[in-house]
Amino acid sequence: MVFDFSMWIWISLALAIVLAFVQQMKASFILLGISLIGAIIEQRLNFTGLAGVIVGLVIAYKAPNLERKWKYGAYAFIFIWSIALFLHFIPGFNNAKVLDSVVSGPLSIPFTMYLNLDKPLIFFGLLLAYPALLGKKDTFNKQALMLIAVPLFALLPLAWGLGALKPEFTIPSWWWVFALNNLLLTCVAEEAFFRGFIQQELGKRFGWVLGIAVASVLFGLAHIGGGWLLVAFATLAGVGYGLAFHYSNRLWVAVGFHFLFNFLHLVFFTYPLMR
Repeated sequence: MVFDFSMWIWISLALAIVLAFVQQMKASFILLGISLIGAIIEQRLNFTGLAGVIVGLVIAYKAPNLERKWKYGAYAFIFIWSIALFLHFIPGFNNAKVLDSVVSGPLSIPFTMYLNLDKPLIFFGLLLAYPALLGKKDTFNKQALMLIAVPLFALLPLAWGLGALKPEFTIPSWWWVFALNNLLLTCVAEEAFFRGFIQQELGKRFGWVLGIAVASVLFGLAHIGGGWLLVAFATLAGVGYGLAFHYSNRLWVAVGFHFLFNFLHLVFFTYPLMR
């Protein structure tokens, strides 16, 4: 593992995300601002990247109060801005490589992990642009969530049966940094975009089934770099996360399902793939 003093930026960013989930928005965005200023100081972000961030956040802030025709234009911009951050297309970010070609076990391929500064910003942009992002507290169907968990987590042994993974029980020394990064920086951003934004918005207009279907397919296609089998499994997993969000009406539940799936993959199977 490779750490340096600039890691405090991501600690501040992670705390900002946690505060947002407990509805402490003012404190959350103060910490976000501290993280961005710190990133400039620590040379993890330059002024070109900062400009791209500020433009996106300002448009996101204005979006909810715009007239309908302008609001959809703002949403389209935020959609493209989010994809650009996902793909690291906005220049000026110097993300920290903390794991370099490590292996979770002897049967697994080498794995490299970065602490991304750009990707988590999607969450904050969507939080400003789409006030319903975190969901509502009107329903929470525990029985449905338990039923969803069974086929969702069965995807891992199914992948084993199809030859994509092998069982390998390991708890690598770097499990904790993987867990924190995956939970707070990766899963939050992905669930905010695919479930909190796309699924909710499409669900309101065309019904929850289509909302889950479209969000899940897009989530699957986001994994195209791993091949079509991964796209298929990611799509099915996306259905599980989407149903978790639908039956809980809480974004943190979808984030929790997503993280637990990834962590079980790390501990019980070859990660990310077998040799």
